[in-house]
Amino acid sequence: MKPDWDPEQYLRFTDERLRPAVDLAARIAHPGPRQVVDLGCGTGNGMPILAARFPGAEVAGVDGSAAMLAKARARGFTTEQADIAAWAPATPVDVIFSNAALHWLPGHPALFPKLLGLLAPGGVLAVQMPAMHRQPVRALQDQVARSGPWAAKLAGVTSAPPILEPPEYYDLLAGIAAGLDIWVTEYLHVLRGEDPVVQWAKGTSLRPYLAALDPAEQQRFLAAYTHALRPHYPPQPDGAVLLPFRRLFIVARK
Repeated sequence: MKPDWDPEQYLRFTDERLRPAVDLAARIAHPGPRQVVDLGCGTGNGMPILAARFPGAEVAGVDGSAAMLAKARARGFTTEQADIAAWAPATPVDVIFSNAALHWLPGHPALFPKLLGLLAPGGVLAVQMPAMHRQPVRALQDQVARSGPWAAKLAGVTSAPPILEPPEYYDLLAGIAAGLDIWVTEYLHVLRGEDPVVQWAKGTSLRPYLAALDPAEQQRFLAAYTHALRPHYPPQPDGAVLLPFRRLFIVARK
């Protein structure tokens, strides 16, 4: 069973997680979509942005987590619980929007052309994914998992797989998309609190490791990860901790 998401932990950094969704929605050029789908919508915090961006559209969210979808429905949006890797609409849609979700899925060489094919003519696929697998916040998770007393229990457990490089996504889509825009943005998140980068990771990339451990092991694992992480994200003189966060954006038009 896949570990379910903890909406409250995820939403601890709502503003920081929402900013890329705002930036992505602003770059969707469609004259008047009727159906907009937020694929991997999570708690639905991106759907009000889509509704404001496209006031005439029906905005719906798709996610695999019942706990996250409960938050999305509370915002007043239609939702569907489904495996986003296998999801397909009953009829082609005008916009597929996905903010920080598709990096959890393998098989991007097949997935991205498939998603483009689910669009109506002139439709837009808009995707944002973290590009962080080489950064300490992500790389140290695997190192700690393989080196502690929990190594046997965590054998084979990983977080989101590395995404492709930007030119590889270009090669996947350039020949089948009517228009293609790809860019990378590095945000500098200013975080506060005790070990805030660990708290950030607990809401996302640490989930698979923690779900495989019992409560006592979770605490020991978190202590080891925190110790390994601290030198890479030291506090500033005012106590803030800076988390550089690189994200890949793709907007493809059918």
